Amino acid sequence: MGEARAHQAIDEAFSAIERVHALMSFHEAGSDLSRLHAAVPGERVILDVQTVDVLREALTLSGRTDGAFDVTVAAQLVAGGLLPAPTSGSLPADGACWKDIDMDDDRSVSLRRPLWIDLGGIAKGYAVDRAVDVLCSHGVGHACVNAGGDLRTLGEGPHRVAIATDETQPSHYPVIELGEASMATSSGRAFSTAATGPHIDGRHRSTMGLNQSVTVIAEQCMHADALTKVVMAMETQSADLLRHYNAVAYLQDAAGHWTQLGVST
Repeated sequence: MGEARAHQAIDEAFSAIERVHALMSFHEAGSDLSRLHAAVPGERVILDVQTVDVLREALTLSGRTDGAFDVTVAAQLVAGGLLPAPTSGSLPADGACWKDIDMDDDRSVSLRRPLWIDLGGIAKGYAVDRAVDVLCSHGVGHACVNAGGDLRTLGEGPHRVAIATDETQPSHYPVIELGEASMATSSGRAFSTAATGPHIDGRHRSTMGLNQSVTVIAEQCMHADALTKVVMAMETQSADLLRHYNAVAYLQDAAGHWTQLGVST
């Protein structure tokens, strides 16, 4: 591949990531989510096909985890100062959850009750997948798209990835070798002294993972991204779901001990 073609592929991959952000941003006024939040309950809103894809997958995960993964926990993140409050629409109704999102077979979505949706726990992985699709369409055979905590590799490798589990001991980071795969890591340890962390268990709307680190390896980065939060919430009970997605998780507890869940590696 020539240099000009390579730069074009990279530029288009970045554009694909930027488009996902523009569509699914929680706070951008023109995003699909902002338009949905501004709609009155029952009003049908036509969303972009990419937003629909991510939202549909999020609701599938909500159903498979009995609501542990729930993109409607944004109200808790706003209350904790981790997200800005939307400037239009109604405040979320008490008890509103993923079951209040009504999706048609097309691109039409409505909310049965006022609520706020945050796709931050799944959309970044989806953006990585879209960037990889662009690179593949240009014939790129070896690459790594790294969005900070979420990455996907192209080519057999080995691709060596260090997991930053303890910033006080950077020489002791565990290393995972990947072939063509996606990998995501989530941790709440930077928020361990705060009242609210960035990860919320949707079943009881409480902060989780303040003393945990979870790394998931899966085929698609969207799944790896979302499954890190599932493992935080469900721990060993997430094993069957990990196997469903042909994924493996490495869970580190507060004492530094590791547990492997899901498929064998």
